Formats: sequence, C-alpha cells, structure tokens
Amino acid sequence: MTKPPMTVDCPTCGVAVQWTTTNAFRPFCSDRCKLIDLGAWASEEHKIPVAPDAEDELFSEDLPTRLH
Repeated sequence: MTKPPMTVDCPTCGVAVQWTTTNAFRPFCSDRCKLIDLGAWASEEHKIPVAPDAEDELFSEDLPTRLH
C-alpha cells in the first residue's frame, strides 16, 4: 500500500501542492509564485527578525590594521 504524496500550501498563493521530487517548484506551485516570493525577499518585504542592535554588536569591534 503506497502512501499518497504529502501536500503543502504554496507560500505565495495558498494552492495545495504535492511535495514530490517531480515538482521542480516545491514548495511553490509554479515558477511565477517562486519569483514573486524571491522579489519580496529582494525588496525586503520579507525579513528574518533580529534584535534591533544585533548589527551593531556584530560590527562593533575595531578591525585590525592592514599592513599593505
């Protein structure tokens, strides 16, 4: 007995998508939805939440002097 393929909702439009190796766009339903999502990341509509001062902590140390 074979299990039916798992389905997920497309993150862009919400259509049910089969999660199979033959679906080149998974978890998206199409190339269009994949590109819409990529554009949202590029325009910073989607962001990974971080503490407001996290960037300051990363770059607060002095850089070593370059000798060339």
